[in-house]
Amino acid sequence: MRGLLILLLLAGAMTLAWWRFESAIPHHWHPAVPLHVDDPLTPLTRWKLRRLADDREGCLSVLKAVPEGGLRYTPLDDHEPVEGCPLENVVRVQGSGVDFNASFAARCPLALAWTIYERQRLQPAAEAVLGSQVARVEHLGSFACRNVYGRKEGRLSEHATAEALDVAAFHLADGREIRLLDHWDEEGERGEFLRQARDGACDLFGNVLGPDYNAAHADHFHFGMRGFRLCR
Repeated sequence: MRGLLILLLLAGAMTLAWWRFESAIPHHWHPAVPLHVDDPLTPLTRWKLRRLADDREGCLSVLKAVPEGGLRYTPLDDHEPVEGCPLENVVRVQGSGVDFNASFAARCPLALAWTIYERQRLQPAAEAVLGSQVARVEHLGSFACRNVYGRKEGRLSEHATAEALDVAAFHLADGREIRLLDHWDEEGERGEFLRQARDGACDLFGNVLGPDYNAAHADHFHFGMRGFRLCR
């Protein structure tokens, strides 16, 4: 009887110690706490984003928690717009804290990654370097049922599953336009902003490709969800 009592006391002490330890973990470092767009970025952020790829309800619940005006979107049913390229766990993004030249389909974690990137990396870079916020983003699309680089053979592009967004230009609230094709090699503030915009994206997306990667990306950033921090 005494031995059982000791075991129960030890179990209670261990449970209390674990509860205190777990409650002391900051929420953005806790693997079991749902992601929030304003959480400080940690190595767990991308892991949490990846985990939502196959969790439609979990991902949509995170999107619903985005502060008002932070993301305008419509959940879409799973469907196959083009034979061979089914789309699952997707939303249509109409806008975020910025306007877009057109709405686009995005797998839910891509929409979430963009929202975090915009709030925590893109806008702070624009304000710090250019003294103005980004008001509008010009993109080249997210979904295209094709192989990588449009080749006849090979693996499907991230665009075939709406897991990548190609961004060509940023329009500022003060009327200025920053375009990759024109300003990437510029040594002034527009070029510096674009380099910070790329580098900041690497903290969230699996792969970020731009003009330094190859000629095919001379006019845009490719923000993709696959991979492990390829940043070029």
